This record gives sequence, C-alpha cells and structure tokens, in this order.
Amino acid sequence: MQLGNYELGRTLGEGNFAKVKLANNIHSGKPFAIKILDKTKIIQLNITDLIKREIATLNLLKHPNVVRLHEEDGLLHTTCGSPNYVAPEILAKKGYDGASADIWSCGVILYVLLTGYLPFDDRNLAVLYQKIFKGDTHQLPKWLSSGASTMIRRILDPNPDTRIKISAIKQDEWFRQDYTPAVANDEEEDAYIDNEAFSMYQASESDGTRSPESPTVINAFQLIGMSSCLDLSGLFEEEDVSERNIRFTSNHSAKDLLARIQDTAIDMGFRVQINNGRLKATQEHRGQKCLGSLPVAAEVFEISPSLYVVELRKSNGDSAAYRQLCKKLSNDLGVPQGKGLVSAEAW
Repeated sequence: MQLGNYELGRTLGEGNFAKVKLANNIHSGKPFAIKILDKTKIIQLNITDLIKREIATLNLLKHPNVVRLHEEDGLLHTTCGSPNYVAPEILAKKGYDGASADIWSCGVILYVLLTGYLPFDDRNLAVLYQKIFKGDTHQLPKWLSSGASTMIRRILDPNPDTRIKISAIKQDEWFRQDYTPAVANDEEEDAYIDNEAFSMYQASESDGTRSPESPTVINAFQLIGMSSCLDLSGLFEEEDVSERNIRFTSNHSAKDLLARIQDTAIDMGFRVQINNGRLKATQEHRGQKCLGSLPVAAEVFEISPSLYVVELRKSNGDSAAYRQLCKKLSNDLGVPQGKGLVSAEAW
C-alpha cells in the first residue's frame, strides 16, 4: 500500500487511536516510521492539544535516542511561540523554515535589548499580527547607530527568503565589533565536539565566596527532593532518569573527591583542565573522528561533616560507557561495591 511518497509495510505498534507502520520512501529507499492517527477517536477523546504538544516537542528534541519528526515538505507546520516574537511565516500557517523563523525572533529580542520596547505590539491580536506581517521597522529610534538599525531591518524582514542568514549576521561589521565567540563549556554544548569529554562542576553558592573545594551543604528536605519519585523529567524525556543520574556516597572530603576524580580521569586517558573549580577532561582519538561524546557533570553534596553524596549526570552519550565510567569512579573513591553506586531509581 502506498501513502504519498511512502510504501507502507508491517505494523510496528498500535495504540488506542493510532498505528505506527514501517515505511520506505519510494525515491530514496530510506526507512521511516509513519504514525497514522484516527482523527475521529482523537476528537472523541478530546486530546487534540495533546497531539499538538507531542508534535511540538518532537520538533524541538534532537537526540540519538529520541525519534526525530520529519516534515514531508521539509518545512515545519506547528504554530508555537509568544505572539510578539513569532515570525510572520509562522502566522501564515503555510509551513516555515525553523532556522529562519528563529532569526526573526532573535531580531525581536535584539530590538528590545537596544530600545527597551517591542517592535510589534498591540492588545488586539489581529492588529498585532497585521503589524508583524507588514514588518514595518522604519520608525526606529534616531539615536540607534546606523549599523544597529541596518541589522534590525535585515533581520525583521517579513520575507523569509530575503531575510539575513546567520552566516551573514556573523560577518556583519556591527555584529563583529567587540564580539568574542562563545566557548562551549557545559555538558549540553560538549555533546557536539569531536572527542569524548566530560565536564564536572562543583556546586557553587550564590554569594560565590566559598573555596572551590567546598561542597554544597544539603538538608533532609533537599535530600528527599533528589528522589526520582519527585523528578518530573520523565514526563518530557524518553531516556530513563536512572540511566542519566548516578549517585554514590563517600567519606572522603570534597577536596579529596575532586582530586581523586581528576586522578581517575587521567588514568583513563583523559586530558584534564581545572578552571575556577570546574574540572573538564577530554579524551582525544588519534587519526579518527569520534562519532559521539560523553559529557558528564558531577556535584558533591555534604550531608554531614563525614558523609558526602556525589551525583553524576549526563545529558547524552553512550549509556554503557557512562555506567562504566561511573562505576570506576565509585570504585576508585573507595566506596564498597554494590553499596555506594546508586541509580536515581533508588532515591
């Protein structure tokens, strides 16, 4: 059976209001999973908004273990975002390029940062949308520099085809003035580098006056709050929380824990850097590109002067390798096998 550009195959799964079938694109031959929805049941169950939220969420998530949503025409169709920041092509509901629409939203933010007010605003949504469709930015404040005014006009171009692209923005003279490229240094950004790396952060207090070796002191309520039964991330993320959050207890001091984690990382072939209480270790592969990275964050919590909890977290990466790393760290820190290594499931 053929559905559009896809040849339908066997059923992969079936629910109350939908079936998922294996399909192959008749042009590329690539396999896809097609979810076929029963609109009648969806309306009867009053779950239209739920379906829309699922689509919007899948459009945002990019992860090896999360199913990617493919749009048939290469464009996005979900209407989402705050009205004042939404690009006109989104409001047109004819499909839009996500990157170009995001540039428009960034232009609105830039406008607010430079002027202190929104470029398009009205209490009446219909009037607001008319202003957005028109994209009139001729009434920019006179005190704005010519470079800033030109940049705003090029970004807030109602036509997504002629709207300035990121590459051109980064080459713009006004943008490059005093511009310092951001350096990826957290676990989310580390996922995109071409080596295996993990970053460990020691929790810092709000006043920023304590030494880098000092742990975060937690009370009983905070300890209970670490329990997975209170963790709502499972409502939004596919991977099991227990696979990402590993905790173990230790009698070593916070300073000793950080030093031992550093030693273990070096023993495993990682190149270690420490800056402002932040430990980052990188393992490079000679002669080949690494297909992925393993970013890990670590925090040390003080329960009592002689008892600490080390929490290891990962945002993405190989779960098996992550578990192996966590187990080695636990063993090297002198925690008895099977007692100190605890998944989030058990908390």
